[in-house]
Amino acid sequence: MKHILNTIREDLKNAREHDPAARGEVENAIVYSGLQAIWAHRVAHWLWLRDVKGPARILAQATRFFTGIEIHPGATIGRRFFIDHGMGIVIGETAEIGEGVMLYHGVTLGGQVLTQTKRHPTIEDNVTIGAGAKVLGPITIGEGSAIGANAVVTKDVPAKHIAVGIPAKARPRKDGECIKLVDPDYYI
Repeated sequence: MKHILNTIREDLKNAREHDPAARGEVENAIVYSGLQAIWAHRVAHWLWLRDVKGPARILAQATRFFTGIEIHPGATIGRRFFIDHGMGIVIGETAEIGEGVMLYHGVTLGGQVLTQTKRHPTIEDNVTIGAGAKVLGPITIGEGSAIGANAVVTKDVPAKHIAVGIPAKARPRKDGECIKLVDPDYYI
């Protein structure tokens, strides 16, 4: 129980650090659909790992209905994950998300094939993905990278790079291009 409370406190603190509009913890817990979706996912993922797949899928779909955020219970998500304005987020079954990752609304971490293989992206630690971005296939987005709004990423992005465009092109991040809460398109 202590672990659960510590995780909730960490999530609430993380929300305040990622969103300048975040106010009190009680308000954030009640109105932040991203937090609610993450908390529900943790329960669904726990069930999924224990082979209680039916109830896990039902919880995930109920969460999608209430929050507009669809996270498959099989997806692996690290600590300090934050979803800002979560409507339209889709995270596939084999997606792996590291620690300190932030997604804006409309992001898809999707697959490109229908086989039962690793078909969704791996997002390493401290990555920011801008609104509407589509990250597709079993690719890796390297640590400390950023994906611009509406980018379509189908190839690996090295660590500490910025990827923008359709199809996305990546370039190294320059000094000073890691300002928190700034969309990567700002640097283009």
